[in-house]
Amino acid sequence: VSPVLGIIAGTLILLFVNEPRRGGRSRASISCSSWICDIKALLRNRSYVFSSFATAAVSFATGAFGIWMPSYLFRARVVQKMADPCMSGVCRSTDSFIFGTITCVTGLLGVVIGFATTRFCRKKTDRADPLVCAVSMLGSAIFICLIFVVAKKNIYGAYVCIFIGETLLFVNWAITADILMFVVIPTRRATAVAFQSFTSHLLGDAVSPWLIGLISDELQQSYATSALWQFLSLGYALMLCPFIVVLGGMFFLATALFFLDDKEKADKQLNQLTRPPSSVKV
Repeated sequence: VSPVLGIIAGTLILLFVNEPRRGGRSRASISCSSWICDIKALLRNRSYVFSSFATAAVSFATGAFGIWMPSYLFRARVVQKMADPCMSGVCRSTDSFIFGTITCVTGLLGVVIGFATTRFCRKKTDRADPLVCAVSMLGSAIFICLIFVVAKKNIYGAYVCIFIGETLLFVNWAITADILMFVVIPTRRATAVAFQSFTSHLLGDAVSPWLIGLISDELQQSYATSALWQFLSLGYALMLCPFIVVLGGMFFLATALFFLDDKEKADKQLNQLTRPPSSVKV
């Protein structure tokens, strides 16, 4: 499915998105600094650093959910006597399809809600971008916690909590890109995007599935044959995710503290770099 969607998206971009003139936004050609200088400048940019850690928190949760949430939901069905235990390596269930569908829908919905909410809140405060991200992540953590409370008794209630929790979690996707554009000058944006993507995956979805699986295996060693304990142990392991999401929300709040200062610094630096040389009077 993913390659087909990628081909469709790429075709739409080629047909309907106009290629902007390179450097047109920065109003002049700007000399690029070295890669080392760019990295040093980015590490001194507090809004960029905190928003990157917050993005890693989102990646941590989404990576863990993508791997383990369908298994957790299937085990919840087994506990509720809605499905038979699966003893083979490959278990057939509808939970993977349902969870994947919910993730696709909430991804699109979250981006739209994030865009609209931020656009409205910018009329109220200049710190709207990081504040919207922080509130959405903290709200998401509440509903993620409710998943593990509800799933044991009502699988449909768990799906509702997943829908709301993931929608709030995905609100910050488009906004995070805006934050980066505001606080990083044009010549460093490519490096900033690449470095943020690398760190978010390295600290996020590259490690979270392994860590959740490790914790779950350690918890269920004593009662490996118990369906209830298999369900509970995976739930206890996944409970790490809402705490990481709360931490991400705190990082966005920290971003809000420095956002205006870093944005002003980026604007001043851009103006200095694009200012035409003054004429020399004789």
